[in-house]
Amino acid sequence: MIGKMKILVGLSWGVDSAVAAYLLKEQGHEVVAGFMKNYVSEEGNCTTYQDSIDAIKVAEYLWIEIRAYDLQKEYQEKIIDYIFEGYQRGITPNPDVLCNSLIKFDVFLQKALAEGFDKIATGHYAQILGPGEELRGKENTDSNSEFFHLLRGVDEIKDQSYFLSGLDQFQLSKSIFPLWAMRKSEVRDLAERIGLPNAKRRDSQWLCFIWNIPIREFLMKKLPPKSWAIKTLDGKKVWEHQGAYYFTIGQKQGLGLNFKAYVYRIDIAENTVYVCDKDAEELQSRECLLKDWHWIAEEYPVWSQLVGKIRYRQNPPVACEIIGKQWSDLQIRFQDPQWAVAPGQVFVLYDGEICLWGGIIS
Repeated sequence: MIGKMKILVGLSWGVDSAVAAYLLKEQGHEVVAGFMKNYVSEEGNCTTYQDSIDAIKVAEYLWIEIRAYDLQKEYQEKIIDYIFEGYQRGITPNPDVLCNSLIKFDVFLQKALAEGFDKIATGHYAQILGPGEELRGKENTDSNSEFFHLLRGVDEIKDQSYFLSGLDQFQLSKSIFPLWAMRKSEVRDLAERIGLPNAKRRDSQWLCFIWNIPIREFLMKKLPPKSWAIKTLDGKKVWEHQGAYYFTIGQKQGLGLNFKAYVYRIDIAENTVYVCDKDAEELQSRECLLKDWHWIAEEYPVWSQLVGKIRYRQNPPVACEIIGKQWSDLQIRFQDPQWAVAPGQVFVLYDGEICLWGGIIS
């Protein structure tokens, strides 16, 4: 049982962070809400202003103070520039993972600590176990007693440990996830029961850094259209595109073809997009190479029954094994071939429910 603390809750417009703030207040903590303004578009489809209004309504309803944090400069430098650079190189970066490790649990966390808060909290569906706490399903935890561990949330569908795989020991030690033991349906029910003003607002289906702005429209702000060929496996030109860097491996939307096809290769140098059938071998991978992999807990014993995710909504994860390790490179072999493994995306490794680390697919 944790003692009473001063906690800054990252409060968005969503129901998850609102319920997290409510639960912490009910536990007797001194709770303050923090609204992060990360990205504002001049276009009419930017929701940041309305989101801030909804966050204020929640804070007023819960009778807690709310503070605004303008993180646009840091977001531009750490996230948006990286996104543009990645797509320009023909890879598909994952902004949500970076947003957590570099913005929410770094810049936002540091501001919270500087203002005298003990910890920050968010509405993520994941669990943090501290040093000495029992790891569920592990008989011997002596070698892990000094570390913090990140575990999946109870709700398998909403589990967000994938997006938190870039966190380190310090970040985990200063964070709380009040919703770890709840399912999304339970969170919704509680929100309605206590009368939260955003109880029925739908979840966002968009990436965190561009809100509801279509990805191609967003990229066009810095990567101008550059038309060239779409080709099939045999090299036949079947159509033209507006820029190879607008596409990702496995994509079928936006090709403009009169037949079903999926992107299996992107050649940035030649500005050419190659497509194939969904079941073609070119879209199947038995192995992947990872760069910049990051262990969450040092010296964790690598168990034999490892599973991993090449994308957030991959459920269940694929059985896999580590077959090579050199410097910052790690080679992974899948038990079954994986479809549309995209460079730039994050691969996350698990030992059962324990999130071990994440790495960038190269």
